[in-house]
Amino acid sequence: MDLDELVSRLGVALGIGLLIGLERGWRRRGATAGSRAAGIRTFALSGLLGGVIAALALALPKQEVGGAATLVIVLGVAFAAYSAVIALFTRAENQAAGHFSATTAMAGMLTFALGAYALLGDMRVAAGAAVAATALLAAREELHGWVEKITWPELRSAVVLLAMTFIGLPILPDAPLGPFGGVNPREVWLIAIVLASVSFLGYVAVKYFGARRGLLLAAAAGGVASSTAVTIANARRAATREGPPRLLAAGVAVASAVMFLRVVGIVAALKVELLVLVAPALPALIAAALTALGFAVAWMIWQHADRDEYRSVKFRNPFDLLSVVGFAVFLAVIIVLGRAVGEAFGATGAVAGAIVVGLVDVDAVTVSMVRLTPDTLSRTQAVLAILAAVASDTVSKIAIGAAIGRGWFAADLAVLACGCLAMGGAAAWLTFAYLAL
Repeated sequence: MDLDELVSRLGVALGIGLLIGLERGWRRRGATAGSRAAGIRTFALSGLLGGVIAALALALPKQEVGGAATLVIVLGVAFAAYSAVIALFTRAENQAAGHFSATTAMAGMLTFALGAYALLGDMRVAAGAAVAATALLAAREELHGWVEKITWPELRSAVVLLAMTFIGLPILPDAPLGPFGGVNPREVWLIAIVLASVSFLGYVAVKYFGARRGLLLAAAAGGVASSTAVTIANARRAATREGPPRLLAAGVAVASAVMFLRVVGIVAALKVELLVLVAPALPALIAAALTALGFAVAWMIWQHADRDEYRSVKFRNPFDLLSVVGFAVFLAVIIVLGRAVGEAFGATGAVAGAIVVGLVDVDAVTVSMVRLTPDTLSRTQAVLAILAAVASDTVSKIAIGAAIGRGWFAADLAVLACGCLAMGGAAAWLTFAYLAL
């Protein structure tokens, strides 16, 4: 390591200490001088100390001592000594103040460790971790207030969702299992995560933003991932009367509009030059999206007349794990069935397979059609398959509304689906008629 790099890394170590120390010093800025275990100067020195110790250890001759490298031994001993000192002074501060807190000690040890890592590892990672730690320390009141307000069902659902994402997902095999291309267990679990996330997002949005804005925000965000998931979540809430059916249907309309436009976004993300592939489908998708938004606006204006129903909106449970996983498995079965239909009829079965798979996953059809064009499918076949999947997904909302939501919610979804299909179909017919001229 040359001199310039060494100075730069020590500067980052010092900056890490100053950043964390600034938050610690500001929080105890009214304390009497000498009554604090650590302030801005102590934390700045802690970061620099970690960097200097790492630099000294790095400069020592490389050798093994009892099976451990000299670098590891020096850093371990120095960190243990620093931890003992900061813990001792933090304990004395707690006794003088009459309270219990390990935050200062933990922040000091983290500062030392990040200072050392700035010398030995990636400076960007060390600096980013310091920023994250400072933000966490600064959000003390907000975090404590949030913990005081959170209910047990909310905490349980958040923990389950985090476990599904960061524990369950990484350990599942990422390879197809079964016939007709099989089902990827990780993809099925990802469907379950999306369903649970959309339901949890709607619960949180309504709680913190109110029924009207919360439902629409959650629907728009959920529609980016899966409009089917939004439909299922809102249908369940309509069935248990957790909100006005028309307001919940408006959320589905917003998610549907996002889904129509998302098809174009997926193609652009895969390869911008392939946008010409879906050009004939653009008028139909835009017409359907505008129709869905029109229904959402109309229903919101209609529902606005009865504000009392907004006050009655209260979601009781973010999501139920067993039902979410069960429905994800059902969707996976539908996907396998769609692949079987596609393989049975070859290229001519692309539309038929797209109709089946589109019942639950328009994105998979869009990605497949883009990859199969132009080697296996013509542009017209691919566009027809994509439109068929979108139409199938729209029709599936009628089935979900009738089977789960029922009542006025199901009726509104039927009107929504028929309106989108009519306008989108008319736009598609005019487009292909024009291209045939």
